[in-house]
Amino acid sequence: MAPKVDPITRSVVQYRLSSIVQEMGEAMLRTSYSQILNSSRDFSLAICDTRARLVAQADHIPVHVGALPWATRAVEERFGDDISPGDVILLNDPYRGGSHLPDLTAFVPIFASGKRLLWTIVRAHQSDIGGATHGGYNPSATEIWQEGIRVPPIKLCEAGRRRDDLLDLLALNVRNEREFRGDLAAMVGAAHLGERRLSRLFAEFGEPMVDAAMEAILDATEQQTRAVVSTWKDGVFYGEAFLDDDGHGRSDIRIAAKVTKRGSDVEVDLSDSDPQSTSFVNSSHANMQAAVAMAFAYLIDADIPKNSGALRPLKVIAKQGTVVWADPGRPVTLCTSHPSNEIVEAIVKALSASCPERAMAGWSRRFRIAIQGEDPRSGRNFIWHMFQARPGGGASSGGDGWSSIGEWHTVGGIKFGSIEVAEVRFPLYFRHHEFRAGSGGDGKHRGGLGVALDLVLETEKIARGNTAGDGARHGPCGLLGGEDGEPHRYRLLSEGRAPRLLQTKETGIEIRPGDCLEVRSSGGGGWGPPEQRSDAARRRDAEQGLT
Repeated sequence: MAPKVDPITRSVVQYRLSSIVQEMGEAMLRTSYSQILNSSRDFSLAICDTRARLVAQADHIPVHVGALPWATRAVEERFGDDISPGDVILLNDPYRGGSHLPDLTAFVPIFASGKRLLWTIVRAHQSDIGGATHGGYNPSATEIWQEGIRVPPIKLCEAGRRRDDLLDLLALNVRNEREFRGDLAAMVGAAHLGERRLSRLFAEFGEPMVDAAMEAILDATEQQTRAVVSTWKDGVFYGEAFLDDDGHGRSDIRIAAKVTKRGSDVEVDLSDSDPQSTSFVNSSHANMQAAVAMAFAYLIDADIPKNSGALRPLKVIAKQGTVVWADPGRPVTLCTSHPSNEIVEAIVKALSASCPERAMAGWSRRFRIAIQGEDPRSGRNFIWHMFQARPGGGASSGGDGWSSIGEWHTVGGIKFGSIEVAEVRFPLYFRHHEFRAGSGGDGKHRGGLGVALDLVLETEKIARGNTAGDGARHGPCGLLGGEDGEPHRYRLLSEGRAPRLLQTKETGIEIRPGDCLEVRSSGGGGWGPPEQRSDAARRRDAEQGLT
């Protein structure tokens, strides 16, 4: 019989679990090699149990964490009881619980009293994962094999012994071997740190009490969530959002959400979304599930733990072969950004009729640039991912949107890091980086502002750039009478050439020494009718140069 758990013990275990994943995140930040991890923090940590339930997470990248239960399920199905202390499992395959290929995931099993109970998990975006283009994003891809190396659930370590032959195979297939090895070592180290902390927790409280406390945590979270949802208006609600294009000739790709709310239950049906694409704008199944979980999590109370208990009131229906759930073999690399952002937007639009005071206006979309070239200071090749010029967040009933905060799928979890450090590490000069005045949608509460960036490339040889993103045609949606935010506008300025408007899905862009990337990132959507905005708020915007 499971021991009885008092509220204090439950709370202590809950916060211990939370502190463990937070400490794992600090270890990742301090030991990873690439700027995409140790500066921009594009990684997430979690603890799942052997039933693939999310028990605890750190506040990093929501689209990562929401997919981890599906990855855990894939590991359990592949290995079953063939797991020993000291094993380390890797995967990235989007058709086996991964999100997209650049997100590599490491699992370490946790044993107590001779039983395997939990997994510590680290998912981290690699700055390169092989494939036809540098940086992990290939807008030209028409099949997943053109996007990078696929890793099904495999054992990198067996009973504490690392398989160097397997590590060599993986490292050989990426363009930046040193960073890849260093980042992977950081991931495994962070997962093992979680293992040590959990072993201490089991030693202090005993396996039966910790196990019972985790069940109580999930049950209490479900009760809290249902109490919130039961206050929303019942009914059937509809929302939709559109991708600009797929880079292969299709435009205005529709993501449709039918949301049914009854009592304390919510059903999200995405079946009416458009058919899948030939390009990388498709979503994997795990990523689609994560996007729905994100939208739901954003609408419940902020202090409710975001674990599997919080998702028990939620049912997801989707149709394979659509853009939100692609058939095996389709390219999906853009999916963590798009269509995940559009899935969230469509659901929030629908539920704005059920819980308007909780619904946010549209957050901006991702428009990334990856540059590969040679640093003249060292003669070494580099791959740089642009995380600067973060776009604006959507406004809400609580006030104006956050400026330069990012997109729906990260909600501030990805940082742009120090400009000065970026200039030291890469041959770049940030000539100009400030808020883009007037980019946020007008409303009772204004959308957050995007950023105006002028970036000069200080190489001696021609570099190559790729873009991957969306939102140059469709700005973030205004909500409940608010206006849309301004869309992105990126240009390449090159001496002796006419300015070139960059598309959101391009490969092989020639960037000459001294060229300037003129980036104008999107602002967030406004909330509520503009005529309801206070005179004091408008004066403040004008005084601060924000309009």
